[in-house]
Amino acid sequence: MKKSRHMNRAPLAYKNEAFLDSWNGRAIRILAEYLEPLDRFSREKIRDTVVFFGSARITEDGPLGRYYHEAREFARLITQWSNALEPPNRRARDAGGKSIGLNIALPHEQYPNPYITPELNFEFNYFFMRKFWFAYLAKALIVFPGGFGTLDELTELLTLAQTQKLEKKIMIMLYGREYWREIINFDALARHGMISPEDLELMEFVDDVHTAMDHLKKFLTENYLQPQQIRAAEEMPDIAKSRL
Repeated sequence: MKKSRHMNRAPLAYKNEAFLDSWNGRAIRILAEYLEPLDRFSREKIRDTVVFFGSARITEDGPLGRYYHEAREFARLITQWSNALEPPNRRARDAGGKSIGLNIALPHEQYPNPYITPELNFEFNYFFMRKFWFAYLAKALIVFPGGFGTLDELTELLTLAQTQKLEKKIMIMLYGREYWREIINFDALARHGMISPEDLELMEFVDDVHTAMDHLKKFLTENYLQPQQIRAAEEMPDIAKSRL
Protein backbone atom coordinates (compact mmCIF):
# COMPACT_ATOMS: atom_id res chain seq x y z
CA MET A 1 0.00 0.00 0.00
CA LYS A 2 1.42 3.38 -0.99
CA LYS A 3 1.88 5.98 1.67
CA SER A 4 0.29 9.35 1.05
CA ARG A 5 2.79 11.99 0.01
CA HIS A 6 1.26 14.27 2.67
CA MET A 7 2.22 12.02 5.59
CA ASN A 8 5.86 13.13 5.56
CA ARG A 9 5.20 16.84 5.56
CA ALA A 10 6.77 18.79 8.39
CA PRO A 11 4.66 21.39 10.24
CA LEU A 12 4.80 24.94 8.98
CA ALA A 13 7.20 26.96 11.10
CA TYR A 14 4.57 29.47 12.24
CA LYS A 15 2.33 26.58 13.34
CA ASN A 16 5.08 24.70 15.17
CA GLU A 17 4.12 25.27 18.81
CA ALA A 18 7.23 23.52 20.15
CA PHE A 19 9.42 25.96 18.24
CA LEU A 20 7.32 29.03 19.12
CA ASP A 21 7.53 28.13 22.83
CA SER A 22 11.29 27.50 22.68
CA TRP A 23 14.21 29.81 23.43
CA ASN A 24 14.78 30.26 19.69
CA GLY A 25 11.20 31.43 19.23
CA ARG A 26 11.49 34.23 21.78
CA ALA A 27 11.98 37.00 19.21
CA ILE A 28 8.77 35.93 17.47
CA ARG A 29 6.86 35.90 20.78
CA ILE A 30 8.08 39.41 21.56
CA LEU A 31 7.11 40.63 18.10
CA ALA A 32 3.69 39.02 18.50
CA GLU A 33 3.13 41.01 21.71
CA TYR A 34 3.70 44.15 19.65
CA LEU A 35 1.82 43.29 16.46
CA GLU A 36 -1.24 41.51 17.88
CA PRO A 37 -2.22 44.38 20.23
CA LEU A 38 -1.49 46.89 17.44
CA ASP A 39 -3.89 45.00 15.19
CA ARG A 40 -6.62 44.98 17.83
CA PHE A 41 -6.17 48.63 18.80
CA SER A 42 -6.34 49.55 15.11
CA ARG A 43 -9.53 47.56 14.53
CA GLU A 44 -11.16 49.06 17.62
CA LYS A 45 -10.01 52.59 16.62
CA ILE A 46 -8.15 53.06 19.92
CA ARG A 47 -5.47 55.75 19.67
CA ASP A 48 -5.61 57.69 22.92
CA THR A 49 -5.86 56.31 26.44
CA VAL A 50 -6.00 57.52 30.03
CA VAL A 51 -4.10 54.98 32.12
CA PHE A 52 -4.90 54.14 35.74
CA PHE A 53 -2.18 52.54 37.86
CA GLY A 54 -2.65 51.25 41.39
CA SER A 55 -2.39 48.22 43.61
CA ALA A 56 -4.43 45.06 43.21
CA ARG A 57 -4.06 44.73 47.00
CA ILE A 58 -6.40 47.65 47.67
CA THR A 59 -9.87 46.35 48.46
CA GLU A 60 -13.19 48.14 48.74
CA ASP A 61 -13.32 47.76 52.52
CA GLY A 62 -9.61 47.86 53.32
CA PRO A 63 -7.59 50.65 55.00
CA LEU A 64 -7.05 52.38 51.64
CA GLY A 65 -10.49 51.51 50.33
CA ARG A 66 -11.33 55.16 49.58
CA TYR A 67 -8.94 55.01 46.65
CA TYR A 68 -10.81 52.05 45.17
CA HIS A 69 -14.06 53.97 45.21
CA GLU A 70 -12.51 57.24 44.02
CA ALA A 71 -10.75 55.51 41.13
CA ARG A 72 -14.07 54.02 40.12
CA GLU A 73 -15.80 57.40 40.31
CA PHE A 74 -12.99 59.11 38.41
CA ALA A 75 -13.24 56.55 35.60
CA ARG A 76 -17.00 57.14 35.45
CA LEU A 77 -16.53 60.91 35.16
CA ILE A 78 -13.94 60.52 32.40
CA THR A 79 -16.28 58.30 30.39
CA GLN A 80 -19.22 60.63 30.98
CA TRP A 81 -17.20 63.64 29.83
CA SER A 82 -15.88 61.79 26.78
CA ASN A 83 -19.38 60.77 25.77
CA ALA A 84 -20.60 64.36 26.07
CA LEU A 85 -18.09 65.73 23.58
CA GLU A 86 -19.43 66.86 20.24
CA PRO A 87 -19.24 64.09 17.58
CA PRO A 88 -16.27 65.58 15.64
CA ASN A 89 -14.24 65.51 18.82
CA ARG A 90 -15.10 61.97 19.74
CA ARG A 91 -12.77 59.09 19.30
CA ALA A 92 -14.53 56.53 17.09
CA ARG A 93 -16.76 54.07 18.91
CA ASP A 94 -16.00 55.43 22.37
CA ALA A 95 -19.64 55.96 23.22
CA GLY A 96 -19.79 52.75 25.21
CA GLY A 97 -16.90 53.75 27.45
CA LYS A 98 -14.33 51.14 26.43
CA SER A 99 -12.12 49.69 29.17
CA ILE A 100 -8.72 48.22 28.26
CA GLY A 101 -7.02 45.55 30.34
CA LEU A 102 -3.26 45.09 29.90
CA ASN A 103 -2.69 42.10 32.13
CA ILE A 104 0.38 39.98 32.74
CA ALA A 105 0.84 36.41 33.90
CA LEU A 106 2.00 36.52 37.54
CA PRO A 107 2.01 33.98 40.39
CA HIS A 108 -0.64 35.98 42.25
CA GLU A 109 -2.81 39.10 42.25
CA GLN A 110 -2.88 40.05 38.56
CA TYR A 111 -6.10 38.82 36.96
CA PRO A 112 -8.33 40.38 34.31
CA ASN A 113 -11.34 42.02 35.91
CA PRO A 114 -14.88 41.45 34.60
CA TYR A 115 -15.29 45.08 33.52
CA ILE A 116 -12.78 44.98 30.65
CA THR A 117 -14.17 45.31 27.13
CA PRO A 118 -13.71 41.74 25.78
CA GLU A 119 -12.09 42.86 22.51
CA LEU A 120 -9.56 44.87 24.53
CA ASN A 121 -8.56 42.26 27.08
CA PHE A 122 -4.82 41.58 26.66
CA GLU A 123 -2.53 39.10 28.39
CA PHE A 124 1.24 39.67 28.21
CA ASN A 125 4.17 37.46 29.03
CA TYR A 126 6.83 40.19 28.85
CA PHE A 127 6.75 43.11 31.27
CA PHE A 128 8.50 45.43 28.84
CA MET A 129 5.92 44.84 26.10
CA ARG A 130 3.11 45.50 28.56
CA LYS A 131 4.82 48.74 29.58
CA PHE A 132 5.26 49.66 25.94
CA TRP A 133 1.51 49.59 25.39
CA PHE A 134 0.81 51.47 28.61
CA ALA A 135 3.19 54.25 27.63
CA TYR A 136 2.69 54.59 23.90
CA LEU A 137 -1.02 55.24 23.74
CA ALA A 138 -1.36 57.14 27.01
CA LYS A 139 -2.10 60.84 27.06
CA ALA A 140 -2.51 60.88 30.83
CA LEU A 141 -1.31 58.64 33.63
CA ILE A 142 -3.29 58.57 36.89
CA VAL A 143 -1.29 56.87 39.64
CA PHE A 144 -3.19 55.69 42.70
CA PRO A 145 -1.43 54.28 45.77
CA GLY A 146 0.48 51.11 44.99
CA GLY A 147 3.59 49.05 45.65
CA PHE A 148 6.62 47.90 43.71
CA GLY A 149 4.78 47.44 40.41
CA THR A 150 3.14 50.86 40.60
CA LEU A 151 6.45 52.50 41.55
CA ASP A 152 8.15 50.75 38.63
CA GLU A 153 5.55 51.97 36.15
CA LEU A 154 5.50 55.50 37.59
CA THR A 155 9.27 55.99 37.58
CA GLU A 156 9.61 54.53 34.08
CA LEU A 157 7.09 57.01 32.68
CA LEU A 158 8.74 59.86 34.60
CA THR A 159 12.10 58.81 33.15
CA LEU A 160 10.72 58.74 29.59
CA ALA A 161 9.27 62.22 30.07
CA GLN A 162 12.42 63.55 31.77
CA THR A 163 14.73 62.26 29.03
CA GLN A 164 12.40 63.52 26.29
CA LYS A 165 11.82 60.05 24.87
CA LEU A 166 8.14 60.90 24.42
CA GLU A 167 7.43 63.41 21.70
CA LYS A 168 3.84 63.75 22.86
CA LYS A 169 2.77 65.61 25.98
CA ILE A 170 1.65 63.38 28.81
CA MET A 171 0.03 64.26 32.13
CA ILE A 172 1.33 62.33 35.16
CA MET A 173 -1.03 62.74 38.08
CA LEU A 174 -0.34 61.26 41.52
CA TYR A 175 -3.61 60.69 43.33
CA GLY A 176 -3.31 60.90 47.12
CA ARG A 177 -0.77 63.54 48.10
CA GLU A 178 -0.30 62.28 51.66
CA TYR A 179 0.45 58.74 50.51
CA TRP A 180 2.87 59.72 47.76
CA ARG A 181 4.69 62.35 49.83
CA GLU A 182 5.33 59.66 52.44
CA ILE A 183 6.44 57.00 49.97
CA ILE A 184 8.75 59.14 47.79
CA ASN A 185 10.46 62.36 48.82
CA PHE A 186 10.66 63.98 45.40
CA ASP A 187 11.82 67.28 46.91
CA ALA A 188 14.80 65.50 48.49
CA LEU A 189 15.79 64.09 45.10
CA ALA A 190 15.94 67.65 43.76
CA ARG A 191 17.69 68.98 46.86
CA HIS A 192 20.44 66.37 46.54
CA GLY A 193 20.84 67.10 42.85
CA MET A 194 19.57 63.69 41.71
CA ILE A 195 16.91 65.36 39.58
CA SER A 196 16.57 68.95 38.37
CA PRO A 197 14.12 71.28 40.14
CA GLU A 198 12.13 71.55 36.90
CA ASP A 199 11.69 67.75 36.91
CA LEU A 200 9.25 68.24 39.78
CA GLU A 201 6.93 69.83 37.21
CA LEU A 202 6.65 66.51 35.34
CA MET A 203 3.98 65.44 37.83
CA GLU A 204 1.20 66.92 39.88
CA PHE A 205 -0.62 65.82 43.03
CA VAL A 206 -4.38 65.68 43.52
CA ASP A 207 -6.53 64.63 46.45
CA ASP A 208 -10.08 64.48 45.15
CA VAL A 209 -11.94 63.27 42.09
CA HIS A 210 -13.37 66.59 40.94
CA THR A 211 -10.06 68.46 41.11
CA ALA A 212 -8.43 65.61 39.22
CA MET A 213 -11.17 65.72 36.59
CA ASP A 214 -10.84 69.48 36.14
CA HIS A 215 -7.08 69.21 35.64
CA LEU A 216 -7.41 66.30 33.23
CA LYS A 217 -10.06 68.02 31.10
CA LYS A 218 -7.96 71.18 30.89
CA PHE A 219 -4.85 69.26 29.84
CA LEU A 220 -6.58 67.11 27.23
CA THR A 221 -8.57 70.00 25.80
CA GLU A 222 -5.52 72.21 25.38
CA ASN A 223 -3.22 69.52 23.99
CA TYR A 224 -5.39 67.04 22.11
CA LEU A 225 -8.89 68.36 21.46
CA GLN A 226 -8.29 71.53 19.46
CA PRO A 227 -9.93 71.47 15.99
CA GLN A 228 -6.63 71.17 14.16
CA GLN A 229 -5.71 68.15 16.29
CA ILE A 230 -8.76 66.01 15.51
CA ARG A 231 -7.86 63.07 13.33
CA ALA A 232 -9.80 60.80 11.00
CA ALA A 233 -11.16 57.62 12.51
CA GLU A 234 -9.15 55.55 10.00
CA GLU A 235 -5.78 56.79 11.24
CA MET A 236 -3.51 54.37 13.00
CA PRO A 237 -2.96 54.54 16.79
CA ASP A 238 -0.95 57.53 17.95
CA ILE A 239 2.30 55.75 18.78
CA ALA A 240 4.76 58.03 20.54
CA LYS A 241 8.15 58.91 19.10
CA SER A 242 11.35 60.07 20.71
CA ARG A 243 12.10 63.80 20.59
CA LEU A 244 15.81 63.05 20.34
